[in-house]
Amino acid sequence: MRAPTAAEMRAIDAAAVARDGEVTLMRRAGEAIAALVPRYAQPGAVVGIAGAGNNGGDVFAALAALDESRPRIVYCDPTIEGSAARREARERARAGGVIFRPLIVDPVVLRDAGVLLDGVLGANARLPLDPVSASLVVAMNDAGPPIVAIDVPTGLDPTTGAIDEPCVHAAATIALGAPKLGCFLEPGRSVIGDLWCDDLGMSDVPASEGAAHVLTNAEFIGLLPHRDGESEKRRSGAPLILAGSAQFPGAAVLCARGAARAGAGYVTVATPASAAAALRSHLIEQVVVTFDDDDAGAAANEICDLLNHCGSIGIGPGLGLGEGVGTIVRTVIERTDLPIVADASALFHLAKHLNILRGKRVVLTPHAGEFARLSGQGTVEPPARLSRLRAFVAEHGVTTLLKGRSTLIADPANVHVNPTGTPALATAGTGDVLTGIIATLLAQGLPPIDAARVGAYWHGRAGSIAAVARPVGVIAGDVAEALAEAARPDPVLPGPQRIF
Repeated sequence: MRAPTAAEMRAIDAAAVARDGEVTLMRRAGEAIAALVPRYAQPGAVVGIAGAGNNGGDVFAALAALDESRPRIVYCDPTIEGSAARREARERARAGGVIFRPLIVDPVVLRDAGVLLDGVLGANARLPLDPVSASLVVAMNDAGPPIVAIDVPTGLDPTTGAIDEPCVHAAATIALGAPKLGCFLEPGRSVIGDLWCDDLGMSDVPASEGAAHVLTNAEFIGLLPHRDGESEKRRSGAPLILAGSAQFPGAAVLCARGAARAGAGYVTVATPASAAAALRSHLIEQVVVTFDDDDAGAAANEICDLLNHCGSIGIGPGLGLGEGVGTIVRTVIERTDLPIVADASALFHLAKHLNILRGKRVVLTPHAGEFARLSGQGTVEPPARLSRLRAFVAEHGVTTLLKGRSTLIADPANVHVNPTGTPALATAGTGDVLTGIIATLLAQGLPPIDAARVGAYWHGRAGSIAAVARPVGVIAGDVAEALAEAARPDPVLPGPQRIF
């Protein structure tokens, strides 16, 4: 599913209007919003704040589509006519018993409402907010009832994720047509609440070249490799995990477990001899082989011999930062044609040698600090994450997964934003599990961009499942153990679909 910028969404809207008509689309939008309202409404009236544009028309359409079991009130400027679709929706709302009031909100009415509909600006917003819009945002936030934002919360830039102050803090946001890119980027993601989407029949309108994308659950399930009836253990995925050290043996254990729980049939872990005892005490089903990290040349030869029986490499977790380890990492990468996922220590050793990745099937998985080192351009601030990632990938031609609350994945042709995840993933070792997952997906035949986005989506879902089972104290091993449940498809229900 695409995640368009404001300009891309305008083009999608224009194509859909030319085909289906604006009145039809606004009716669909109203029905989608009305279907979502009961999930968030408390006892009391449904109160809409309708701005001057078609976002306000969507509020009229939603109130018209709601049944008359509770009062429906809309605040709007009565002097604004707007588009034909907005006028049609307004008249249906009036004929259906919706109470119209001028755009001077009564704080008591808002406070006593069951739910508020934010239709002030929508996807065509420009920041900073004008004084009237800002005052409406303050009134909604101060009132207390849950707010359902239409397309984007007022005060959020739909393209960049930047927010103005004030900005609506929504309990839920319903994206119409497609979820806007800014909803996935910080700091915008922090104000949208639950994200829902109804494509309103626009999904067949072609995306523009270079558009960002986000996986849906159905797309994730479709991309996830499945074993066929003729599978045997190595054909089911045989990653080599090059990881661990005497100081950090747990990183290798977690990476290997992530690989195994992601479906690998045969996991081999290559680790320095000093770490082997610790790994073997925790890994029963996986094969642990050792090398001497004091003899980098011999170690690289031994590891490359192992690769003759493997389908991918997961390299870096816990390996250490010594010069000999760096030589091993770079030599192995230079001498193999297997797909690679590089994390942690491997990123340190590759930072000044990115040229050796050119033309290889590689996924890099840095967090913000590692990305600053890799890119050589210092700290990456939230508003610049996407542009910095695109520039890095364009320069080096390598698939990169930039971790964060808003995890971004890019290769030279594609950008993806990951919709899954939870703060519970902010604990030691979860990145090692992710490396193992991606290593298995690469070994099972997914190209780097798909292995990275499927891995991120799966990892995020598993983290959320682990957090439900254990509200406090999720550890990385819990995430690996939740992967099986996270691979089950969600039921497909009519109406808006939840993104996160």
